[in-house]
Amino acid sequence: MIAPSLTVSRRHHHADDGFTLIELLLVIVILGVLSAIVVFSVKGITDKGDTAACKTSISTVDTAAEAYVAQLTTTPIPDAATVTLTQIAPFLHGGVPTTAGGHAVTGATTVGTIDGYLATC
Repeated sequence: MIAPSLTVSRRHHHADDGFTLIELLLVIVILGVLSAIVVFSVKGITDKGDTAACKTSISTVDTAAEAYVAQLTTTPIPDAATVTLTQIAPFLHGGVPTTAGGHAVTGATTVGTIDGYLATC
């Protein structure tokens, strides 16, 4: 009598092993939602970093233009906004920037034009 009841109990125990398809799909959906949240959170952080870098680059160009104008001994003294990047290149320690806020700039680009890019940062 004891032997048949043990056999039935063992069969029932083996039938409960593993996960059902519903449980596996539920876990996959939860992992997908969590990964989507992480991806969008990281995207927001990198966007803020790019914006801060753009604003800092433009501020650096403005400071270099002011330093250039302050050291001029010729008259009339130009407005800092009309100075080109080629003229202020010695005051930029990193050299002339290649882009400002995603806009291509050259040595002939004026500081005033770069300041206009601040709105797009």
